[in-house]
Order: sequence, then structure tokens, then C-alpha cells
Amino acid sequence: MSIPILDLRRSFEEIKPEVFKRLEKIFDEQNFILGSEVKTFERHCERYLELPEGAAVGCASGTDALLLALMAADVHEGDEVITTPFTFFATSGAVARLGAKPVFVDVEPDTYNINLEQAVSKINSRTKIFLPVHLFGQMCALEKVKKEFADKNIKIVEDTAQAFGSSRIVDGKIERAGTVGDIGCYSFFPTKNLGGCGDGGMVVARDLQTAERLARLRVHGSGTTYYHDEIGINSRLDAIQAAVLDIKLKYLEAWNEQRTQIADYYKLLFKASGLHEFVTPPTVLEGNRHIYHQYVIRVHSRRDELMNFMNENGFGVRVYYPLSLHLQPCFKYLGYKEGDFPVSEALTREVLALPVFPGLKQDEQEQIIDCMKKFFRA
Repeated sequence: MSIPILDLRRSFEEIKPEVFKRLEKIFDEQNFILGSEVKTFERHCERYLELPEGAAVGCASGTDALLLALMAADVHEGDEVITTPFTFFATSGAVARLGAKPVFVDVEPDTYNINLEQAVSKINSRTKIFLPVHLFGQMCALEKVKKEFADKNIKIVEDTAQAFGSSRIVDGKIERAGTVGDIGCYSFFPTKNLGGCGDGGMVVARDLQTAERLARLRVHGSGTTYYHDEIGINSRLDAIQAAVLDIKLKYLEAWNEQRTQIADYYKLLFKASGLHEFVTPPTVLEGNRHIYHQYVIRVHSRRDELMNFMNENGFGVRVYYPLSLHLQPCFKYLGYKEGDFPVSEALTREVLALPVFPGLKQDEQEQIIDCMKKFFRA
């Protein structure tokens, strides 16, 4: 049997007729960029995220969402942005593209999210933005540092590329990922929990003036066609992506619940298998709703050997991420060295993502764990 790290076909079968019907309408109308489909999707996202109308701005990708957010926050050359070295490249890449300096701090060993105390310790007169990442589908506890950054006039831009639908209970209220800070950034890459049929992204802001500026920046800084208030970029969400995403949004809660059930079953299987001496399952921070964009374990030793063994036996497993950002060649100019962020570096040697997607069956999970048992008990 072969079980991939992700199988999008299973969940697509549920919505296939609805998607094709919607796409036929778009091709009949021949209106492909922005337009009514994008506006409808933006309004539905605002309701889902409990944001005011006008707060959501669709764009071309999650990377562009980050870039637009930083532009709207007036990040310029010489500014510093505090962020994590253990995440996808786009987070710090967007900072560097604007001439600003990524300032890395280490991550927590259990949630893999940024160490908030260390983040606060890095604040100085050049700090413009705090850019946390809600990694693998679990929120950072931003309520612990939100006031401290606000008091110093430092905006919080949330990288929520992997956490659309994740939430956290704070003082008895639900806080949704991407809506806690000043600006939230989402990716709708096909592999995401809410993913399109190509690239797509979204930026949200509670402050509607900021949202209006984001909407201008995504169309070359133009509020009125051919009149440009400032220099923006070309980053428009197209109608086809918006239509597919709008349909999928209706199923997102059910699909995320399936991911939670899959994670819970993995936890039971690990406990029953006696594998805890070899691996550590993911930890969920109290109060969090983890939506398991990835199900990432820590392998205490021989991670790469285990990965190769499982792949050879037909089980798709993968490493997110194999090299911490502070050690990437393109960031050599920042002056970081090996040993600067020991937790992040340890994770790059130990983490392993197991299959987790809507439609994954329990007997398939059992085969995945059995394969791991064969490796460790050999």
C-alpha cells in the first residue's frame, strides 16, 4: 500500500460537481481578475473570521500577503523585524525584499512556535514589526506580549499561512489566528487546509483604513484606475481561485475536525505502540485549537534513516524544515552562526511530518505506525 503525505483528491471528490458548475459560470462570464467572485469570497472570510466588512483583501499568494502587510506597515530599509528562524522561507524573504533586517529568536521545543519572551528581549529602537508564525496549524499565545509591543508602537503582523481556521481561547473568548495582531496574512496554496487550485492569498486588518491601503497596494498602489497614490505591486486574486476557495470554505470546519480526529488517533496509536521512547508526538498548547496543517513529531535519533525506510515502504513522510533560516546561505550576511538558536537547529534534525489529510483512514494510520515499529524494533 502507498499512502502519500497528502492526498487532495479524496476531499475534492466531495465538492467536484459544485466546483465545475461554478467554474463554468466564470468561463461563461469571462471575468477572471478580482470582480464579484473575489468580493464574495472576501465577505465570507470576514464573517468566518469575525471581522468587519472590508477587512479582507485577496491577493496572489501567501508570500505576497506578507509583502503587502509589511508595505502597509511602512517597513523600509534599516528597520528590524523580529521573527522565527524555524519556518518557511517566505516569512523572512518578504522582510529582506524591503531592505529590512530579519532579527531571529529561537522557538519553543514543544509547540515549535516562536519563543515570546526572547522576542520581547530583542526589541530596540530599530524594531518596526513583530512577525510571529502560527506554525503547522497552532497559534502562538500572542495575548502574552501584545500589549508590550503595542506600548512600544511595534505592530504585530501574523504569518497565518498554515493556520486558517486555528483559534485560541483567551479570557473565555475565541481569538482566531490572523485577527489578534494588526495585520494577518494567509496562504491558499493547494496544500493548505483551505487551498485553491493554484496560488492565492489574503491579508486582513481590523483597521479599515489599513485594509483600504492594502487593497490599493495589491493593484500597483492604484485607488482609481490609472491613478496611483503610491507604488504597489501586482498581486490580485483571480476569480477561479476565489470561486474554488469559497466553495471549500463551507467544508473547512468539517475537514479541520477530521484532521483533529486523525491527530487524536495518532496519539492513541503512539501510546499503544510503545514508541514514545523513540518519538515525541506534537504538543497542543492549552486553550488552542490545533488544525494540524501538518502532524509533526520529533524523532529522538536516526530521523533520516526512519524517513528513508518509510518512504521506501510507500509511506509519505517529510521534513519541515531541514535547515533553519539563520543558516541559509542567502542570510549569511546577517552574521548568524551554528549554535545561535539551538532549539530551532535541533528541530531541523528531529522533526518528521506524517500524513494528515481529510479522508485518511484509521487502518492507513495503523499501517504507518506499524512501519515505524518495524524500523525501531528491527
